[in-house]
Amino acid sequence: MAKPTGKTALITGSTDGVGRVVATRLGQDGWRVLVHGRDRERGERVVSEIKNAGGAAEFLAADLASLADVRRLAEAVHKTTERLELLINNAGVGSGGQQGVRQTSADGYELRFAVNYLAGFMLAQLLLPLIEKSAPARIVNVSSLGQQAIDFDDVMLTRGYSGSRAYCQSKLAQILFTIDLAAELRGAGVTVTALHPATYMNTTMVRLSGVTPISSVEEGADAILKLAVSPQVEEQSGRYVNGQREARADAQAYDAGARRQLKALSFELTGLAPKRSAAAAGR
Repeated sequence: MAKPTGKTALITGSTDGVGRVVATRLGQDGWRVLVHGRDRERGERVVSEIKNAGGAAEFLAADLASLADVRRLAEAVHKTTERLELLINNAGVGSGGQQGVRQTSADGYELRFAVNYLAGFMLAQLLLPLIEKSAPARIVNVSSLGQQAIDFDDVMLTRGYSGSRAYCQSKLAQILFTIDLAAELRGAGVTVTALHPATYMNTTMVRLSGVTPISSVEEGADAILKLAVSPQVEEQSGRYVNGQREARADAQAYDAGARRQLKALSFELTGLAPKRSAAAAGR
């Protein structure tokens, strides 16, 4: 049983797949883990697994396809803990399932953009005061090697829809957000990174897409945990990593104009008011 670190982590989508592996490993290493998912029964099983190994954990239920639920999740985190040293935005919807059918969230937004990107954006914004107060802290966005430039004339993909296009656009949006937020938090003691953990991991998402897995969830968890806790990367921010090596994302990620456009749209869609971080306010 590891000695408690006194640190708290929230991992979205941690009742299954790579998120579950990351959650249990952090618990074994002495972190207090806030387990998130939609299914309470599965969530409580993960909590029990962590506690049985001598760790500390709580389950917080939320459907990230609803911005109201995202807000409730943030409120639950604030009520549950006074510190949050780690946020891992891991939950996501793959490109599979109803491949040719455009789906929408509870708020009427294209589903993959809503769950894979917008929910994480909103959650980070709502938890930012807590994360900054807990510095040194880290935010890790689990993105993908699959990326496609955002069409700002049709972000919701009402024309020429495909599940693959929707997935790749949402994953690139995560990287634009990562670079933008990292710059905003410079000097705050909070790093923000994004990664493609491993290719076609053996997860429900990959299997539903009809692809044969070629990587293990353990390999993906190793990559996520390196960005989450390794002292080797403690001062590195605004990076995109493929596995455990720094990589180059789609060119749009490095377009400051595109990042500003996405940021403005994201605040508009979530109904949040832009706020300056404590670090930005101090500059």
